[in-house]
Amino acid sequence: MTRINLMLLLAVLASALYLVNVQYQSRQLFSALDQAHAQARRLEAESERLQVEQRAQATPSRVQSLARAKLQMRTATPAITHYVSYGNAAPAAALAPNDTGSGARVP
Repeated sequence: MTRINLMLLLAVLASALYLVNVQYQSRQLFSALDQAHAQARRLEAESERLQVEQRAQATPSRVQSLARAKLQMRTATPAITHYVSYGNAAPAAALAPNDTGSGARVP
C-alpha cells in the first residue's frame, strides 16, 4: 500500500511542477504577444506619419521647385526642342498603307 501512495505522491508532484511550468510559459507568451501588439501599433503610427510626409514631399509644386533648383531643369518649349532623325530609318512611303506602325516593309 505504501508503494502505491508513494507513486501517487510522485505523480501529483510531477503534475504540479508541470502545471507551474505551463502557467509560466503561458505568462511569457502573453507578455510577448502584448509587446508584439504594442510594436505593431508603433509601426502603424510610424507608417501613417511617413505616408503623410511622403505626400507632402511629392506635391507638384515642391517637385517642380526642386527640379528647377537642384537639377536645373526648365519647362520644355518648341524653341528648345531638338528633333533627331536617323539616316537609315525607313521613309514613311515604304511602309504599307494598312501598316499599324510595326515597322514592317512591304515587298
